[in-house]
Amino acid sequence: MVKAIVGANWGDEGKGKITDLLAETSDVVIRFQGGANAGHTIINDYGRFALHILPSGTFYPHVTNIIGNGVALDAVKLVKELKDITAQGVPQPNLIVSERCQLLLPYHILQDTYEEERLAGQAFGSTKSGIAPFYSDKYAKIGIQVCDLFDEDLLRRKLSHALEIKNVLFEHLYHKPALKVDDLMGELLEARELLRPFVGDAVGFVHQALKDNKTILLEGQLGAMKDPDLGIVPMTTSSHTLAGFGCVGAAVPPTALQEVICVTKAYSSCVGSQTEPFVSEVTGDAGDELRRRGGDKGEFGATTGRPRRVGWFDTVATKYGCMVQGATNVALTCLDVLGYLDEIPVCVGYEIDGKVTDVFPTTPSLVKAKPVFETLPGWKCDIRGETDYAKLPQAARNYVDFLEVHIGHPIGIVSTGPRRTDIAYRR
Repeated sequence: MVKAIVGANWGDEGKGKITDLLAETSDVVIRFQGGANAGHTIINDYGRFALHILPSGTFYPHVTNIIGNGVALDAVKLVKELKDITAQGVPQPNLIVSERCQLLLPYHILQDTYEEERLAGQAFGSTKSGIAPFYSDKYAKIGIQVCDLFDEDLLRRKLSHALEIKNVLFEHLYHKPALKVDDLMGELLEARELLRPFVGDAVGFVHQALKDNKTILLEGQLGAMKDPDLGIVPMTTSSHTLAGFGCVGAAVPPTALQEVICVTKAYSSCVGSQTEPFVSEVTGDAGDELRRRGGDKGEFGATTGRPRRVGWFDTVATKYGCMVQGATNVALTCLDVLGYLDEIPVCVGYEIDGKVTDVFPTTPSLVKAKPVFETLPGWKCDIRGETDYAKLPQAARNYVDFLEVHIGHPIGIVSTGPRRTDIAYRR
């Protein structure tokens, strides 16, 4: 059985916790896209962790964790993350790095950084982790796979070819120093030895697991709004954030995918450029208060530490996100955060050019959208840690009912706090 856990919104929905929760009854957890540019925060008996590249099944000794071929693999960050978690008492995880995975290289990070500098006020708000240049190279067929590390002649040829292109950009567009093949070869050979214990035939392993009726979780990064085809173009990431891409990035046949758990917060949050349209955004003192109370330590990026923009729940965006993800079930996180409010606005429509719609538009129309709110009563009490859905205040249950009706997908899981156990199953 294959399940995908993906985001309905802009990322930062709490997918790491839901993956960590469901990994307990899974055999394999696979990261299928993205790189170390976003983090999944997990709180468990070992402590608090922000995973950036490791799959969220890392904390279970019975789980085989796979970094799939769709991931932008930063080998240095992977090894550092492994050292960090084992230093906190976590047993060495069972990990396979797909030999077909491609490497995020130092020049990708440099190019990302230089391009954001060049764009200045028109920058995309990149984390400068090298993601866009990595995927550009992958599809331009000048990327380097993990398996290439074990053929030094081939590796040097591919690296030399890539640097012919990169150095033209670095010297003549960005006015930066050229890179040398020998320097990068040395770094890559060091990376090879760091990766060697983990590299394997992930494709073969996954297909054998399917034959053996194992339970497989596909773990997505970011959310539907960040998909480069169906998201808010061009304010997106550079890998596909949809469950459908899990079949490619994890080498799982589409016929095997049976469940899609779409994660959304009980309010909205967004990391990225301030120029990105974010219709339900709340600013000023109300925004500062929501940001301070949000998440488990406030709404700040797990990778960058940047303050997240926050807003009220957006049913238009979330309905669209669940639709394009193909949600079979929805997990609603951070419901406990809203317990301080007397009343809670919910964005139920967009006014665009004088007309109200509940259909999520393309970017040129989205930038003109104004939120249409309905206001619901708050519950004015602390529900953190409640695991019996029936014991939640009626106003809290009414809020969940209201969201479910407007997004048109069943909400089955409600998170009432940051810990793994802070979960109330609705159905």
